[in-house]
Amino acid sequence: MKKYFATLLAMLVIFTIAACSGNQEDNASEDNKEPKKQETLKIGAIPDQNAADLNRSMEHFAKDLGEKTGLKVEYIPSVDYAALVTAFERGEIQLAWFGGLTGVQARSLVPEAEAIAQRPIDEQFKSVFIAQKDLEINSLEELKGKTFTFGSESSTSGHLMPRYFMMESGVNPDKDLDGVPNYSGSHDKTYKLVESGAFQTGALNISVWEATVKEGKVDVNKVKVFYTTPEYFDYNWTINKVDGDTKKKVTDAILSMKAEDNEVMKLLQTDKFIETNNDNYKSIEKVAKELKIIK
Repeated sequence: MKKYFATLLAMLVIFTIAACSGNQEDNASEDNKEPKKQETLKIGAIPDQNAADLNRSMEHFAKDLGEKTGLKVEYIPSVDYAALVTAFERGEIQLAWFGGLTGVQARSLVPEAEAIAQRPIDEQFKSVFIAQKDLEINSLEELKGKTFTFGSESSTSGHLMPRYFMMESGVNPDKDLDGVPNYSGSHDKTYKLVESGAFQTGALNISVWEATVKEGKVDVNKVKVFYTTPEYFDYNWTINKVDGDTKKKVTDAILSMKAEDNEVMKLLQTDKFIETNNDNYKSIEKVAKELKIIK
């Protein structure tokens, strides 16, 4: 009888230990189940304007986009145009505000990428050529022998298209100016360099110029526009390789944005975005290849 109770007691102990062990494993399993992390949609923009204004506006845009899509959205500043293209190629940026040229460069590196939205003005974009107010100049041909500054070397409206129209008028920027052309890095720096007298002439995008004049950031007694280019396609939102659901959410959200939704709309001088596609930028690609800026 004693043996019987001893055996029964031993079995109960073993059963109890096994049960506790099982519960501990289940609890440990539950404890190890971390909440599923939401992937972050990282966005960027070419730094073609005042850095503080751009960063503040893009952070506001990221917040608005996140609220509209339910996604976690983060704005990542870029030091220059090339850095943004490289980050996009590496998959470090999933959505970018590109100029026409940088968009073409990025999509050539990531064939699956798509231009999804633009401002209405980007269907008919223009550049302006500016000069010191007291300079007698009224045409591109008269740029010969003058000092000149472009914007960023990778800028569509601050370099690519101004260079193209100069060449079309018979002016070779690398041979016919007073010295080699300068590259300021951004549109706001371009008009400041001309305003200060550092350079006699320059070129920048029309929307930045018009906003600058409206806000009184440039002294129009010192700087004037002497030529406005023909129209071309330019800026766009380009989305990287993402799943179809994310692409639709992002596209729909951007196309639904209104002027009062976020600070980017004011910065970019638009009240809405409209649909676009890669084919709209074929002419930019063609010009870039003609000028041997891209292969």
